[in-house]
Amino acid sequence: MCGRLSQYDGIHDFVAALSMPNALINNTGDLPFERYNAAPTTQLAIFHQEGQYLQADMVRWGWRPHWAKDRAAPINARVENVAHGSFFRAIWPHRAIIAINNWFEWVDEGGPRKQPYLIRRRDRAPILCAAIGQYPSAGREPTENNGFVIITADSVGGMVDIHDRRPVTLSPELAREWLEPSTPKERAEQMVLLQGEPTEAFEWFKVDRAIGNVRNQSPELIKPSAAEHPAPDLF
Repeated sequence: MCGRLSQYDGIHDFVAALSMPNALINNTGDLPFERYNAAPTTQLAIFHQEGQYLQADMVRWGWRPHWAKDRAAPINARVENVAHGSFFRAIWPHRAIIAINNWFEWVDEGGPRKQPYLIRRRDRAPILCAAIGQYPSAGREPTENNGFVIITADSVGGMVDIHDRRPVTLSPELAREWLEPSTPKERAEQMVLLQGEPTEAFEWFKVDRAIGNVRNQSPELIKPSAAEHPAPDLF
């Protein structure tokens, strides 16, 4: 998974997709986020559960343990070893969901520059990505140690032509179970290893290379490029 995604709906759209009845502690505001081209270190909205409450916070994309200050903070964690490796041990119990509208990948198609693709659900519903992190507890201010990573797995089927890694995305039912603090760690591991949504739930298409500039945040970035829909032959 390359390090770009879109999170442009508002928090209540994402709550509706999650379909979780718990009372919401919303620290993200009520307006659409309008992040069409979010890169690592961006503050993004994530969900985590605090007791019986669903809490939404703005948290930095990327995390590293306190003893790894000499290396860049990863933005993703490989599902194959996230539950047992030392790097993410401290945050493996702290499960979260980041709801996004789409993510981007860059593909080498033989030209001078890689071609960006947008990947989204076929039904256009928000994508519920499994994540872990360190985030503000209820009533506490954010700190510089807060952050999150998205769990990724090998791509399968046609999506492997776009990129060899992809986010582990969960159905609303499984996302709610993932967030539930009482869900055993062993069950959580099996969910992300074996029960992520299939490739068939997604579609993808070429987008303009302007997505490569992180300063570009226009909604035009998520539309198919001219190369995807060439102009009709007029002759």
